[in-house]
This record gives sequence, C-alpha cells and structure tokens, in this order.
Amino acid sequence: MPETANRRPLASRQSAWAARITRWLASTRITPNQISMAGMVAALIAGLCLWAAGTMPGRWLFLLGGAVFVQLRLLCNLLDGMVAIEAGRGAPDGGFWNEFPDRVSDMLILMGVALGIGQPALGWAAVSFAFLTAYLRELGVNCGAGADFSGPMAKPHRMALVTGAAILSLAEPLWQGRGGILTLALWVVCLGAALTALRRAFHLVGKLRGQR
Repeated sequence: MPETANRRPLASRQSAWAARITRWLASTRITPNQISMAGMVAALIAGLCLWAAGTMPGRWLFLLGGAVFVQLRLLCNLLDGMVAIEAGRGAPDGGFWNEFPDRVSDMLILMGVALGIGQPALGWAAVSFAFLTAYLRELGVNCGAGADFSGPMAKPHRMALVTGAAILSLAEPLWQGRGGILTLALWVVCLGAALTALRRAFHLVGKLRGQR
C-alpha cells in the first residue's frame, strides 16, 4: 500500500502557507526527522507549561505558552510529512520518526495537564486510551485494511481540545475557578479516546470480515 494512502487527511496540507514553509524547509539542510524531533521538544515545553500553570505563579502566561506550543507540535507533525513526501526528503527510518514522537508528545502534553490539575491517574488513563487509538490505526495498516483516522478523539481533536481548554482557563478567575476546565477536558479526552478506540476496532473487524 502506498505510503500516501495511510496519511491523515488534512486540509491544511493543501494550504498556500504550508506549501511555502515546506519549500523553504526543503531548501535547507533540515530533515523531516529533525522536524519530528522538534515536535517532541515543543510537546515537552507545552507539557511543562501546562504543569506549571497549576503549580506556579503567572498561570495565565503558562496557559498561553501551553496552548502555543501544543499548536507548534501539530505544525511540526504537519511539516515533517510534507517535507518527507511532497519535497521528496524521506529517509529509511522515517516511519519510526513519524510515529514515535507522536506517542511521546501525547504523553508529555496530557500528563502536563494532569500534573497541573493534580490528577496523574486521570492523565495516565488519557494517555493509555490515546495510545490505544494509535495502536488500532497501525493495526489496521498491518492487517492490510488501511489506516483509520476516525474520531471523535483522534490526535488533532485531542490537541484542539487541550488548546481550547488552556485558552478558556484564562477566564477562570472570573468565577474564582482553577483547573476545572482542564479537568473536564482531560475527562473528555479519556472518554472520547476510549470511544474512538472502540469505533476503530469495530471498523477494523468489519473490514477484515468483508475481505473473506
């Protein structure tokens, strides 16, 4: 199955700004794998910001920083694939760097939220279900059924939710709240990712049975 057949469909990949950045990156010595590594660094900073937002002064600054670096992580996720495929700069170990940093980044960001609200167990549950959705996607590829990117809580949805929750949390002082929005967001990630994993499992079994 061609590599492009198992890429997540993203409208931003067709945008003019993404194409311009891709052309610029392709003209440098920056490799797709290095962009993937940069995504992990962005996720680490995002996770630390979200953790610090619940434990240190300057909460609003850390919430904004967390939101910005979550989106920077997603930008790296977009550009590494575009430089690798559209610009023809792929490497033999590109498959590893396409997947491994995503799992590390999910863990760093979700656990950053969880530690910031003082609920590490909820964080590990969210991480586990997020990993399960990715596992089922890759299992579908390995079984010859193709990648299933369905939601309701796939990676872009999880990161959009965390970003939105961080920004909305800036308004919590208006009602003397602290951490309630991020707690709710983490519960939504947990339940939504569990539902997503179940949905992908049903899709995969149905496809495999249909191949007989």
